[in-house]
Amino acid sequence: MSTEANGEAESQARPLLSSEVSPLAQSTSQVAVVGANLCPIESLDYEISENDFFKQDWRTNSTVQIFQYVFMKWLLCFLIGGIVSLVGFCNNLAVETVAGIKFVVISYMMLAQRSVMAFVVFSVSNLMLTLLAALITAFVSSAAAGSGIPEVKAYLNGVDAPGIFSLKTLFVKIIGSISAVSSSLLVGKAGPMVHIGACVASLLGQGGSKKYGLTWSWLRFFKNDRDRRDLVTCGSAAGIAAAFRAPIGGLLFALEEMVSWWRSALLWRAFFTTAIVAIILVGLIDFCDSGKCGPFGKGGLIMFDVSSTNVSYDLWDVPPVLLLGVLGGLFGSLYNFLLDRVVQVYNSITGKCSGYKILLACFISIFTSCLLFGLPWLSSCLPCPADAEVVCPTVGQAGNYKKFQCPPGHYNDLASLIFNTNDDAIKNLFSKGTDNEFQYSSILIFFGTCFFLSIISYGIVSPTGLYVPVIVTGASYGRLIAMLVGSHSTLNHGIFAVLGAASFLGGTMRATVSACVILLELTNNLLMLPLMMLVLLASKTVADAFNNNIYDLIMKAKGFPYLEAHAEPFMRQLTVSDVVKGPLQLFHGIERVGNVVQVLRTTTHNGFPVIDESPLSESPVLYGLILRAHLIELLKKKAFLSSTEPTGIDVSEQFSVVDFAKKGSGNADKIEDVDVTNEEENMFLDLHPFTNTSPYTVVETMSLAKALILLRQVGLRHLLVIPKIYGRSPVVGILTRHDFMPEDILSSHPALTRSRWKGWRLTLPRWLNPH
Repeated sequence: MSTEANGEAESQARPLLSSEVSPLAQSTSQVAVVGANLCPIESLDYEISENDFFKQDWRTNSTVQIFQYVFMKWLLCFLIGGIVSLVGFCNNLAVETVAGIKFVVISYMMLAQRSVMAFVVFSVSNLMLTLLAALITAFVSSAAAGSGIPEVKAYLNGVDAPGIFSLKTLFVKIIGSISAVSSSLLVGKAGPMVHIGACVASLLGQGGSKKYGLTWSWLRFFKNDRDRRDLVTCGSAAGIAAAFRAPIGGLLFALEEMVSWWRSALLWRAFFTTAIVAIILVGLIDFCDSGKCGPFGKGGLIMFDVSSTNVSYDLWDVPPVLLLGVLGGLFGSLYNFLLDRVVQVYNSITGKCSGYKILLACFISIFTSCLLFGLPWLSSCLPCPADAEVVCPTVGQAGNYKKFQCPPGHYNDLASLIFNTNDDAIKNLFSKGTDNEFQYSSILIFFGTCFFLSIISYGIVSPTGLYVPVIVTGASYGRLIAMLVGSHSTLNHGIFAVLGAASFLGGTMRATVSACVILLELTNNLLMLPLMMLVLLASKTVADAFNNNIYDLIMKAKGFPYLEAHAEPFMRQLTVSDVVKGPLQLFHGIERVGNVVQVLRTTTHNGFPVIDESPLSESPVLYGLILRAHLIELLKKKAFLSSTEPTGIDVSEQFSVVDFAKKGSGNADKIEDVDVTNEEENMFLDLHPFTNTSPYTVVETMSLAKALILLRQVGLRHLLVIPKIYGRSPVVGILTRHDFMPEDILSSHPALTRSRWKGWRLTLPRWLNPH
């Protein structure tokens, strides 16, 4: 058994992002980058500990309590949907208002030919907004940096990353996302909305926060990892639904990209949650359409217009669509490769102090402002089309025809894309009837700018999403392909833009079903379904030949021990006995208090096998598994015996189920807080009522691949290994998720490195791949 086997301890794995070895990494469990810190990583207990105390508590539950439990599940889903929809709507309204005011002021300055002052206002306002986002992220909650999707995905896989769902993280995620998106950085809001939805769900599920005095005792039923995991799943689905007003897309995104375990009951609750989001958003948007949300109240959460009366396509439209898919796979894999390297470079620069993080964010903001303001000057002015459906040129409002520096009756097509929010830029690219609006050079410049800026903007200390930048980037080269194809295709340029966005989503995030439905819900055009399916399949197939999806790369870089759905083929050559090592910490059914205290103080294990020997049993037998948190609770309550004889006292008289409820992440009781006297150390604890008598076990000869499938699909934290031959110790060791990490296994069995299956994935030259 590994020295970590009882509870994720002492593994020497390192996150790829760590530029130097910290003291924490030398003495504790496997560590991962959480925000700006290296934190010990624990697993979550998705298995219910079915001990005698738990069974007795459930037997005594009345019909009213069971009804309350079921009712509270649906009520919490309703609250999650309602809160997340309100946050999503307010986020969009805030972004549109802040960015709208900024662009209006700049537009009128440009109209007055005060270009230098317009540049100063543009740069300074962007810098202040970026600085606000960076400061609160760096000094209030660094766990709010980035999109948050990798952290939520790791949590739903069973990885407990400290601080990612705290109240501070929720606050920083909301304010920081508004500031970052409004600052003209090429970052998105969808990823932060997923994290926001997960935070809301987690805080509701744990009954509030004891630290801030916000707790509700009637939520005790949800104080376990399994119910919180289900709520976080609903919250992540609600986040995407609120970001794109795509309820079915949000549900499928959670199913395809986020969760590791799924069941029909959870499907219904997640569907109910996203339906609540959709209903509330429709009401709020209708309210704003009446003009009651200010001059910018109609922006965001819009349906992009690419539909026409009859969308038809012919056989010769298939080759350019396939070309889009191939390009999406190539660009997507390159995008993932570069983003992975940039994030590592940023960490090496900013790993020393928070000041470097702030300076880097400010530098990226200034560089972005210079680039965005300077590039439109390279584009020539175009005359306004005579049949334009909107005002041309556009001054002081969002639109397809930005005037910028052009004379009356003319517009700057590149400025129409750059001097807008991301939502408005997508609307311009997706819009129909604009096939002659953009020049080749403008679209090419815009594509390169989006591709480059979205990569360098992601790793800064601020809430930054990738979903919207990927859509903008893909839409831009989709337009370019449409312009190159020209009259040889029956599809309009807006549809090519949508297909380009789909191809880039498939190439970077490898999303297929969810990306398809989200884009169809955004554009309200089901007639594009066959073409979108084709382009997504092509882009994902091509990109998978080079690297993993972007979220998996970020999780690996952060050091999260994520369990994949499939086992590496070399694991079939090993048995579980090849990876478990000693020594194994055991407890007896009735154990001396001093032994329990000594083991808890000298180890960081979170689960301990309990065995019975004579006189309780004729031969040593495995009674079950007891958790560290339960042992600490027994020591705190001082439920001690004066002798080794069981007293037969009803434990329900001494304890309540609330005593053993799972606390919030990072709030677990510590053995250092327990005070035990010398006299008490010579007393005894009866562990039988609190031991899980039905833990999952595997025989030591089982293949490691089969054990991995069991651990992941059931959602286990500990997997006991029992001997094949009778007469030995009743338990050989314990497996945890860290024992299944390929890097750890190959470091112990280097001969298997050559047999590690790479599939059809192409490998990069050694000088391009530093890993």
